[in-house]
Amino acid sequence: MNNKIFLLCLLFTGVFKILSAQENTLQKSMTRGENIYSANCSSCHMPTGEGLGGAFPPLVNSNWLKNQKQIIGVVIKGLEGEIKVNDEVYNAVMPPFNQLSDQEIADVLNFVSNSWGNKQPMIKLEQVKAERK
Repeated sequence: MNNKIFLLCLLFTGVFKILSAQENTLQKSMTRGENIYSANCSSCHMPTGEGLGGAFPPLVNSNWLKNQKQIIGVVIKGLEGEIKVNDEVYNAVMPPFNQLSDQEIADVLNFVSNSWGNKQPMIKLEQVKAERK
C-alpha cells in the first residue's frame, strides 16, 4: 500500500511539474510579448487593446484571436480589406510585421491572445515557422 501511495505521489508531482513548466513558458513568452506589443502594435490597437473605433479593431475579447493560423499569417503578411471583429466591420490596412523574428511573433501573439479577457492556447515557435514558409 505504501508503495502505491508513493508511486501515486510521484505521478502527481510529475504532472504538476509539467503543467507548471508549460504555464511558466507561456508566462515568459507573454512577458516578452508585452514589450513587443508596446513597441509595434499599441499605436493602432492602443495600449489597452481596445483599438480605435471604426479604424483599428479591438483585441479585447476578440473573436478574431481564436484562429491561430490566421493571426500568425496576419502578423507576417499584413491584412487589407474588410474584416468583422466582435460584430463590427473594419476596413483598414495592417502592414506586415515580417521584420519580427519567429519567436517575437509567437511572443506578441501569446501576449495578445492571453490578455484583455482572451484565453487561447500557447502559440509555438514551430507554428510561426510553418506559416512563414
